[in-house]
Amino acid sequence: MAAQSRESTARGGRATVESGQPTAAASHRTPPVHTPPRDVPLETALLALADPVRQTLVRELAGAADWERACGSFDVPVTKATLSRHFAVLREAGLLEQRDAGPKRLNRLRRAEFDESFPGLLDLVLRTEGRA
Repeated sequence: MAAQSRESTARGGRATVESGQPTAAASHRTPPVHTPPRDVPLETALLALADPVRQTLVRELAGAADWERACGSFDVPVTKATLSRHFAVLREAGLLEQRDAGPKRLNRLRRAEFDESFPGLLDLVLRTEGRA
C-alpha cells in the first residue's frame, strides 16, 4: 500500500496514509516564496512595475482589502500560466504576498512594507493609471 501511495503522489495524486485515506496536510501546490521588500534591488522593483498587466494587478489589489482577491478573480488578457508568472514577479519584487485558502490563492499588496523601501514609487504607479 505504501508503494502505491508514493506512486500516486509522484503522479500528482494526494498523499495518503497506510489506510489509503488522504492526509490533511497533503497539497499539490508549493507554498509561494516571498521576498522582503528590503531585499529587493531598485531595478527589480522598477521592472516589476513597468509591465502593464502587473500594473493592473497592483492597482486592483490597492483597491481591495487584504486577502480579498484570489488569483483567478483578475480580468487580464493573459493565459493562466502567464498570469502565474506575473504574480511570481510581483512576489519577487516584494510587492505581493500570497496564501492558500483551500483551492484558492489569495493576494495582499505589501504596500506599507514596499513603501518603507521605495517611498513614493507605488503612489506614482497608482497615480499614473492610463498614461503611456
